[in-house]
Amino acid sequence: MRLKERREELGLTLEEVGKLTGVGKSTVRKWETGYIQNMGRDKIVAYAKALRINPMDIIDPESVISDSAIDKIVSVSSKLNEKRQNNVYNFAKQQYNEQKNVIPMPVKSEVSVCGAVSAGTGEYLLDNNPELVPYEGVVPEHDYAVIVNGVSMRPLFEDKQIIFVKKTFEARSGQVVIAYYDNQAYVKKYVNDEKGARFVSLNKSYDDMPIDETHETQIIGVVVL
Repeated sequence: MRLKERREELGLTLEEVGKLTGVGKSTVRKWETGYIQNMGRDKIVAYAKALRINPMDIIDPESVISDSAIDKIVSVSSKLNEKRQNNVYNFAKQQYNEQKNVIPMPVKSEVSVCGAVSAGTGEYLLDNNPELVPYEGVVPEHDYAVIVNGVSMRPLFEDKQIIFVKKTFEARSGQVVIAYYDNQAYVKKYVNDEKGARFVSLNKSYDDMPIDETHETQIIGVVVL
């Protein structure tokens, strides 16, 4: 996906994206040329929100925008008469003005963590003994939370970061999942393409984990991004 084309499609300048993400326009320009190695998760999420795309579209340059909110709005509003289209525009403008004036404050709370998943060599297992731990930030809708151990999913997740998961036994190619692999729990990107099904680390220092008859595998959740 071409991030510059997406920005221009939305009618945003480099300065506007910079304000939305808290960086200068030169940094946004670097991101558009593929320089994302040093982006933290907060910047990835903020950049994705600014462009109204999935964070994985930034991390994986082969991803494409599909079924985004803006595409849905355009699809529906194009079928409305002019008066109703103006209503949609006025509402969107109101939402934008409210967003500009909102200053998010840190939210401190506790979350129930069900154990750890590996973002490394697989030495940790998911357990069934939830533990309340302090958490600062917005807690998304989720079924359970786990702690990441390891760095194989950088830059999206850091070691010891809490992540939130929705229970499911199925996933689409490109989603970040929690999965059992030979009786150990991992957080990985699930990929299924012409090269076959596999679990992939975002940190290229780690090898892919093939999904085939020689390994016991089961997806048990999708990470909420």
